[in-house]
Amino acid sequence: MKSMKKLVIFISIASATAFSGGVFAQATMDHSKMGDVNMMVSNDMTQGEVRKIDKEVKEVKKITIKHGEIKNLEMPPMTMVFQVRDPALLEKVQAGDKVQFKAIKDSGALVVTDLQLVK
Repeated sequence: MKSMKKLVIFISIASATAFSGGVFAQATMDHSKMGDVNMMVSNDMTQGEVRKIDKEVKEVKKITIKHGEIKNLEMPPMTMVFQVRDPALLEKVQAGDKVQFKAIKDSGALVVTDLQLVK
């Protein structure tokens, strides 16, 4: 009988905990205003160095950056190619420049949305 009481108490506590957690999540998150989760951008800029700029491809402009950790993408430091949302960003930098940038994942592609020269 004692084990049955313990089981009932355990189930009651587990149910209450699960229910209150669900209510809390609903009260604090309005999913209709979130949009595409992949489009979420961190306010943190990532440090990097421009290795190469590809302006020749007409459809997609690209930049190769050796970068530190990109926190909003949970990406470790490495060198990689990014697409650029606004090709005008490429006009203010050249290979070898130290930069700060923001990148997002947009429909599977990694895209630089902001790029600033570090002086």
